[in-house]
Amino acid sequence: MSQKADGMSYAPQGKPSPVVKPGEFTFAAAHLDHGHIYGQCNGLLEAGAALKWVYDPDPKKVEAFLAKYPQAKVARSLDEILADGAVHLVAAAAIPCDRGPIGCRVMEAGKDYFTDKTPFTTLDQLDAAKAVVARTQKKYSVYFSERLHVESAMFATELVAGGAIGRVVQVIGLGPHRIGNPAARPAWFYEKAKYGGILCDIGSHQFEQFLTFTGATDATVTQAAVGNFNNPDKPELEDFGEASLLGNNGTSNYIRVDWLNPTGLSTWGDGRMVILGTKGYIELRKYVDVGRDKTGDHVYIVDDKGEQHLEVAGKVGFKFFGQLILDCLNRTEKAMTQAHTFKAAELCLRAQMAARRITP
Repeated sequence: MSQKADGMSYAPQGKPSPVVKPGEFTFAAAHLDHGHIYGQCNGLLEAGAALKWVYDPDPKKVEAFLAKYPQAKVARSLDEILADGAVHLVAAAAIPCDRGPIGCRVMEAGKDYFTDKTPFTTLDQLDAAKAVVARTQKKYSVYFSERLHVESAMFATELVAGGAIGRVVQVIGLGPHRIGNPAARPAWFYEKAKYGGILCDIGSHQFEQFLTFTGATDATVTQAAVGNFNNPDKPELEDFGEASLLGNNGTSNYIRVDWLNPTGLSTWGDGRMVILGTKGYIELRKYVDVGRDKTGDHVYIVDDKGEQHLEVAGKVGFKFFGQLILDCLNRTEKAMTQAHTFKAAELCLRAQMAARRITP
């Protein structure tokens, strides 16, 4: 199955744009449960980081990883990586319920941590990570790939920050996904205690984008709902979720996420976003311009001057990864603040907790 068809193996690649000299920043990859680890590693390597170690208890996952990154040494345990003083950061894509505890271990060992989304499945895990960050001053960073590894979304980040559509009033985020071959999904994918629920899991992308585009630093969940409409044989799977937020600066957010993406679509998900401002609006068609163009990264802008359609694939890059590396070295927060990361995590957890079930 091609990357374009399968979201779990979707690992964007960009142009090399090193921010450090060879060997100046070293990282390890561990717990390869989700294919996003490849996107995380690609981004770091393109920004100049050196990959030293890989660890996973499953030799088959390690073998597949080494086929892509033969420079990595195989660690016998996570502890072997944590004992290496040369390692600055550990990138991981563990089963979601394990991400928080692993991150605390990494930070307690004196390393920064870079986890796949969703970063936590319970508020207790979030509180534990906050305490470890406060104690160690290490970073708990998150791969919110639907903004950080999507050129149209990064382009929109710059447009909005520059005032292109005035003050942002509302963000609508749509995140449909394709399950693909259900049997190819790992068992944890169907166990709610392990993946956290749909608003917690893929909804986490949407809440991070809401905070980014609106500038809100907190929000209240005004409504949330989840359901299982099309997978009766998997009773713990939620294949539909929606939520609304009210930001502490008066902005609003509606998100819809699902596992109902039809097989006739040419990509794993028709991810879209509409950002409404006081002077115009932006629509992102991230992965496909359905029925028109099978490429992604389409940006539509409407303002008082008229209508524009921009194709930005290959033109923007992924600056987050270089910023993260420099933040780790310089102890700054230019890629993403810790407060922002933790607030996005909190909102997805609170939305999940507030959700009413709308199917029997």
